[in-house]
Amino acid sequence: MVPIACSAVLFDLDGVLVDSTPAVIRVWTKWAIAHGFDPQEVVHRAHGRPSISTIRDYLPNADHELENLVVLKGEMEDLEGVVALPGTRELLNALPSGRWTIVTSCARPLAEVRIRAGGLPVPEKLVTSSDITNGKPHPEPYLKGAAVLGVAIRDCVVFEDVPAGIRSGKDAGARVVAFRTTVQDAELRAAGADWIADNCGAITLAAKPKPVQPLELLLDPRPGALADFAR
Repeated sequence: MVPIACSAVLFDLDGVLVDSTPAVIRVWTKWAIAHGFDPQEVVHRAHGRPSISTIRDYLPNADHELENLVVLKGEMEDLEGVVALPGTRELLNALPSGRWTIVTSCARPLAEVRIRAGGLPVPEKLVTSSDITNGKPHPEPYLKGAAVLGVAIRDCVVFEDVPAGIRSGKDAGARVVAFRTTVQDAELRAAGADWIADNCGAITLAAKPKPVQPLELLLDPRPGALADFAR
């Protein structure tokens, strides 16, 4: 077990707390085909970034806001298979309120829909693409996440699943736990992840923290590891 001390935890949403990959693939594949692009390439580029950033990359002269509304509508309507990933509910229930939040590239309406689809609590200080100017891999999202919790980013641990999010967290100044839910370990390491684990099921708390004390996380990096929440 790897001990990690921090003041707060900043979670990405898709691929970290909920599995929305099938829906993401369906929506972006449909969009790519409609515009004559390679669906596999578009889906890979879209992971972990604001949707409008991907649209700007592929359609520099289009009405980006209109195209983004098309994608957003598709993602909000396609919730088939959107579920909480293993260990997510247990970990969020174990963490004290005010010591964690979600920092996602989703627009706020989509983020709230997916959080609720996974049966998870919506944090009061949720940070979405609607709240920032520069999306991941820019450090702004995670700097904003730390700020809304009133914690220095160097005292935060970020949980991510794709290179864009990992780079966002690292460039902001946080330590990053990467989950092997979306890409291979080699990509996670190359992006700068400090630790790699399967999912939230590999994380537990060493003890119930007091309000002024650091969180003491225990991480099991072995594939297939499951945390013991019966402590």
